[in-house]
Amino acid sequence: MRTELVSEPGDPDRPNEDFTAVVLPASGQGGALVILDGVTPPRDGTGCLHSVPWYVARLGGALTELTVSRPDVPLAGVLARAIARTAEAHAGTCDLSHPRTPQATVVTARWSPETVEYLVLSDSALLVESSEGSVTAVLDDRLSRLPRSALATDALVDANVRNKEGGFYTAAADPSVAERAVTGTLPRATVRALLAMTDGATRWVEKFREGDWEDCFRFVRKEGAQALVDRVRELERRDAEERAYLRRSKTHDDASVVYVEL
Repeated sequence: MRTELVSEPGDPDRPNEDFTAVVLPASGQGGALVILDGVTPPRDGTGCLHSVPWYVARLGGALTELTVSRPDVPLAGVLARAIARTAEAHAGTCDLSHPRTPQATVVTARWSPETVEYLVLSDSALLVESSEGSVTAVLDDRLSRLPRSALATDALVDANVRNKEGGFYTAAADPSVAERAVTGTLPRATVRALLAMTDGATRWVEKFREGDWEDCFRFVRKEGAQALVDRVRELERRDAEERAYLRRSKTHDDASVVYVEL
Protein backbone atom coordinates (compact mmCIF):
# COMPACT_ATOMS: atom_id res chain seq x y z
CA MET A 1 0.00 0.00 0.00
CA ARG A 2 1.50 3.33 -1.07
CA THR A 3 0.67 6.48 0.89
CA GLU A 4 2.08 9.99 0.64
CA LEU A 5 1.31 13.01 2.80
CA VAL A 6 2.64 16.54 2.31
CA SER A 7 1.56 19.72 4.09
CA GLU A 8 3.40 23.03 3.76
CA PRO A 9 2.52 26.49 5.08
CA GLY A 10 2.14 29.25 2.56
CA ASP A 11 4.27 31.51 4.75
CA PRO A 12 7.03 29.96 6.88
CA ASP A 13 6.50 32.73 9.44
CA ARG A 14 2.85 31.78 9.99
CA PRO A 15 1.40 28.55 11.39
CA ASN A 16 0.05 26.05 8.87
CA GLU A 17 -3.76 26.12 9.05
CA ASP A 18 -4.17 22.77 7.25
CA PHE A 19 -4.53 19.36 8.90
CA THR A 20 -3.73 16.03 7.28
CA ALA A 21 -3.89 12.43 8.42
CA VAL A 22 -3.86 8.88 7.09
CA VAL A 23 -4.85 6.14 9.54
CA LEU A 24 -4.99 2.35 9.47
CA PRO A 25 -7.16 0.73 12.18
CA ALA A 26 -5.66 -1.81 14.54
CA SER A 27 -7.87 -4.45 12.91
CA GLY A 28 -5.63 -4.22 9.85
CA GLN A 29 -8.67 -3.86 7.59
CA GLY A 30 -9.38 -0.67 5.72
CA GLY A 31 -8.26 2.83 6.63
CA ALA A 32 -9.09 6.50 6.31
CA LEU A 33 -7.72 9.86 5.24
CA VAL A 34 -8.60 13.31 6.55
CA ILE A 35 -7.61 16.70 5.18
CA LEU A 36 -8.79 20.07 6.50
CA ASP A 37 -8.09 23.61 5.33
CA GLY A 38 -8.58 26.18 8.05
CA VAL A 39 -10.25 29.41 6.95
CA THR A 40 -7.94 32.38 7.53
CA PRO A 41 -9.87 34.90 9.64
CA PRO A 42 -10.21 38.64 8.98
CA ARG A 43 -8.21 41.06 11.07
CA ASP A 44 -11.20 42.20 13.10
CA GLY A 45 -11.54 38.91 14.93
CA THR A 46 -13.58 35.74 15.18
CA GLY A 47 -15.29 35.96 18.55
CA CYS A 48 -13.00 33.13 19.66
CA LEU A 49 -10.02 33.04 22.01
CA HIS A 50 -8.44 30.25 19.95
CA SER A 51 -6.50 30.25 16.72
CA VAL A 52 -7.44 28.52 13.48
CA PRO A 53 -4.60 25.97 13.97
CA TRP A 54 -6.06 25.15 17.39
CA TYR A 55 -9.44 24.56 15.80
CA VAL A 56 -8.26 22.41 12.90
CA ALA A 57 -6.10 20.31 15.26
CA ARG A 58 -9.12 19.68 17.49
CA LEU A 59 -11.55 19.02 14.65
CA GLY A 60 -9.04 16.98 12.67
CA GLY A 61 -8.12 14.89 15.68
CA ALA A 62 -11.75 14.18 16.54
CA LEU A 63 -12.65 13.42 12.93
CA THR A 64 -9.70 11.06 12.49
CA GLU A 65 -10.49 9.15 15.68
CA LEU A 66 -14.22 8.88 15.02
CA THR A 67 -13.78 7.89 11.38
CA VAL A 68 -11.97 4.70 12.36
CA SER A 69 -13.54 4.02 15.78
CA ARG A 70 -17.13 4.33 14.54
CA PRO A 71 -17.22 2.47 11.21
CA ASP A 72 -20.95 1.96 11.77
CA VAL A 73 -21.64 5.71 11.52
CA PRO A 74 -21.83 7.32 8.05
CA LEU A 75 -19.22 10.00 7.41
CA ALA A 76 -21.73 12.84 7.64
CA GLY A 77 -22.64 11.60 11.12
CA VAL A 78 -18.96 11.28 12.01
CA LEU A 79 -18.32 14.87 10.93
CA ALA A 80 -21.33 16.09 12.91
CA ARG A 81 -20.02 14.39 16.05
CA ALA A 82 -16.53 15.78 15.50
CA ILE A 83 -17.90 19.32 15.08
CA ALA A 84 -20.02 18.95 18.23
CA ARG A 85 -17.05 17.65 20.23
CA THR A 86 -14.88 20.53 19.06
CA ALA A 87 -17.56 23.14 19.76
CA GLU A 88 -18.02 21.75 23.26
CA ALA A 89 -14.30 22.27 23.92
CA HIS A 90 -14.63 26.06 23.68
CA ALA A 91 -18.33 26.90 23.97
CA GLY A 92 -17.80 28.21 27.48
CA THR A 93 -15.19 30.76 26.49
CA CYS A 94 -16.00 31.79 22.92
CA ASP A 95 -18.84 33.21 20.83
CA LEU A 96 -19.55 30.28 18.54
CA SER A 97 -22.35 32.20 16.81
CA HIS A 98 -19.84 34.63 15.29
CA PRO A 99 -19.81 34.14 11.48
CA ARG A 100 -16.01 33.85 11.55
CA THR A 101 -15.73 31.49 14.49
CA PRO A 102 -12.82 29.19 13.52
CA GLN A 103 -13.81 26.91 10.64
CA ALA A 104 -12.41 24.66 7.94
CA THR A 105 -13.07 22.85 4.70
CA VAL A 106 -13.19 19.05 4.99
CA VAL A 107 -12.31 16.04 2.89
CA THR A 108 -12.43 12.58 4.39
CA ALA A 109 -12.53 9.09 2.92
CA ARG A 110 -12.86 5.72 4.61
CA TRP A 111 -12.33 2.31 3.07
CA SER A 112 -13.13 -1.22 4.20
CA PRO A 113 -12.79 -4.53 2.40
CA GLU A 114 -16.24 -3.86 0.86
CA THR A 115 -16.66 -0.11 0.35
CA VAL A 116 -15.03 3.30 -0.07
CA GLU A 117 -16.96 6.18 1.52
CA TYR A 118 -16.19 9.85 0.92
CA LEU A 119 -17.22 13.30 2.14
CA VAL A 120 -16.28 16.72 0.76
CA LEU A 121 -17.34 20.05 2.30
CA SER A 122 -16.32 23.32 0.63
CA ASP A 123 -13.45 23.91 -1.76
CA SER A 124 -10.89 21.20 -1.04
CA ALA A 125 -10.93 18.31 -3.54
CA LEU A 126 -10.97 14.52 -3.67
CA LEU A 127 -9.91 12.63 -6.80
CA VAL A 128 -10.91 8.98 -7.15
CA GLU A 129 -9.12 6.67 -9.56
CA SER A 130 -11.20 3.68 -10.67
CA SER A 131 -9.92 0.16 -11.09
CA GLU A 132 -10.04 0.80 -14.83
CA GLY A 133 -7.87 3.92 -14.57
CA SER A 134 -10.41 6.73 -15.03
CA VAL A 135 -10.28 9.67 -12.60
CA THR A 136 -13.34 11.37 -11.08
CA ALA A 137 -13.19 14.65 -9.19
CA VAL A 138 -15.49 14.83 -6.16
CA LEU A 139 -16.06 18.54 -5.54
CA ASP A 140 -18.30 20.80 -3.51
CA ASP A 141 -18.45 23.66 -6.02
CA ARG A 142 -20.97 25.93 -4.32
CA LEU A 143 -18.37 28.61 -3.54
CA SER A 144 -17.06 28.70 -7.12
CA ARG A 145 -20.60 29.09 -8.49
CA LEU A 146 -21.33 32.26 -6.53
CA PRO A 147 -21.16 35.58 -8.43
CA ARG A 148 -18.05 37.61 -7.71
CA SER A 149 -20.26 40.44 -6.47
CA ALA A 150 -21.39 38.21 -3.58
CA LEU A 151 -17.75 37.76 -2.53
CA ALA A 152 -16.64 41.38 -2.89
CA THR A 153 -16.06 42.00 0.83
CA ASP A 154 -15.80 39.96 4.02
CA ALA A 155 -18.90 41.71 5.33
CA LEU A 156 -20.98 40.65 2.32
CA VAL A 157 -19.73 37.07 2.50
CA ASP A 158 -20.44 36.76 6.22
CA ALA A 159 -23.86 38.38 6.04
CA ASN A 160 -25.20 36.63 2.96
CA VAL A 161 -23.42 33.46 1.86
CA ARG A 162 -21.15 31.97 4.53
CA ASN A 163 -22.89 28.90 5.98
CA LYS A 164 -26.21 30.09 4.57
CA GLU A 165 -28.78 28.63 2.20
CA GLY A 166 -27.87 29.55 -1.36
CA GLY A 167 -24.25 30.18 -0.34
CA PHE A 168 -21.52 27.80 0.75
CA TYR A 169 -20.72 25.77 3.86
CA THR A 170 -17.72 25.03 6.04
CA ALA A 171 -17.27 23.07 9.25
CA ALA A 172 -17.52 25.59 12.09
CA ALA A 173 -19.59 25.10 15.27
CA ASP A 174 -22.93 23.83 13.93
CA PRO A 175 -23.00 20.02 13.56
CA SER A 176 -25.94 20.17 11.13
CA VAL A 177 -23.64 21.54 8.43
CA ALA A 178 -22.38 17.96 7.94
CA GLU A 179 -25.63 17.19 6.13
CA ARG A 180 -24.64 19.77 3.50
CA ALA A 181 -21.51 17.87 2.50
CA VAL A 182 -21.09 15.98 -0.76
CA THR A 183 -21.05 12.30 0.19
CA GLY A 184 -21.10 8.91 -1.49
CA THR A 185 -20.14 5.25 -1.29
CA LEU A 186 -18.39 3.11 -3.90
CA PRO A 187 -17.60 -0.60 -4.04
CA ARG A 188 -14.02 -1.12 -2.87
CA ALA A 189 -13.26 -3.29 -5.90
CA THR A 190 -13.93 -0.32 -8.22
CA VAL A 191 -11.42 2.06 -6.57
CA ARG A 192 -7.65 1.91 -7.11
CA ALA A 193 -6.42 5.12 -5.46
CA LEU A 194 -7.45 8.40 -3.81
CA LEU A 195 -5.93 11.90 -3.93
CA ALA A 196 -7.10 14.62 -1.53
CA MET A 197 -5.91 18.24 -1.74
CA THR A 198 -6.55 21.58 -0.12
CA ASP A 199 -7.08 24.53 -2.43
CA GLY A 200 -3.48 25.60 -2.02
CA ALA A 201 -2.55 22.47 -4.00
CA THR A 202 -5.52 22.45 -6.39
CA ARG A 203 -4.17 25.72 -7.81
CA TRP A 204 -2.20 23.43 -10.15
CA VAL A 205 -5.54 22.84 -11.93
CA GLU A 206 -7.84 25.66 -10.92
CA LYS A 207 -5.55 28.72 -11.12
CA PHE A 208 -2.51 27.84 -13.19
CA ARG A 209 -4.18 25.48 -15.71
CA GLU A 210 -1.28 23.03 -15.79
CA GLY A 211 -3.79 20.34 -16.72
CA ASP A 212 -7.15 18.89 -15.77
CA TRP A 213 -7.97 16.74 -12.74
CA GLU A 214 -6.89 13.56 -14.46
CA ASP A 215 -3.58 15.19 -15.44
CA CYS A 216 -3.11 16.25 -11.82
CA PHE A 217 -3.71 12.72 -10.59
CA ARG A 218 -1.24 11.29 -13.10
CA PHE A 219 1.34 13.89 -12.08
CA VAL A 220 1.12 12.90 -8.41
CA ARG A 221 1.17 9.18 -9.20
CA LYS A 222 4.34 9.61 -11.28
CA GLU A 223 6.20 12.47 -9.60
CA GLY A 224 4.85 12.35 -6.05
CA ALA A 225 2.88 14.63 -3.74
CA GLN A 226 5.88 16.82 -2.89
CA ALA A 227 6.50 17.47 -6.58
CA LEU A 228 2.97 18.84 -6.95
CA VAL A 229 3.45 21.31 -4.10
CA ASP A 230 6.89 22.27 -5.41
CA ARG A 231 5.43 22.99 -8.85
CA VAL A 232 2.66 25.13 -7.38
CA ARG A 233 5.24 27.13 -5.41
CA GLU A 234 7.27 27.65 -8.58
CA LEU A 235 4.20 28.90 -10.42
CA GLU A 236 3.26 31.18 -7.51
CA ARG A 237 6.72 32.74 -7.46
CA ARG A 238 6.59 33.32 -11.19
CA ASP A 239 3.12 34.79 -10.90
CA ALA A 240 4.24 37.13 -8.12
CA GLU A 241 6.59 38.66 -10.66
CA GLU A 242 4.33 38.57 -13.71
CA ARG A 243 1.01 39.28 -11.92
CA ALA A 244 -0.80 37.25 -14.55
CA TYR A 245 -3.50 35.81 -12.28
CA LEU A 246 -4.96 38.76 -10.43
CA ARG A 247 -7.92 36.91 -8.94
CA ARG A 248 -5.80 35.04 -6.43
CA SER A 249 -6.06 36.50 -2.92
CA LYS A 250 -2.74 35.17 -1.61
CA THR A 251 0.60 34.80 -3.34
CA HIS A 252 1.15 31.56 -1.41
CA ASP A 253 -1.40 29.44 0.44
CA ASP A 254 -1.04 26.47 2.76
CA ALA A 255 -0.89 23.42 0.50
CA SER A 256 -1.63 19.84 1.54
CA VAL A 257 -1.79 16.61 -0.46
CA VAL A 258 -2.72 13.08 0.63
CA TYR A 259 -2.30 10.23 -1.86
CA VAL A 260 -3.33 6.65 -1.09
CA GLU A 261 -3.24 3.55 -3.27
CA LEU A 262 -5.73 1.05 -1.88
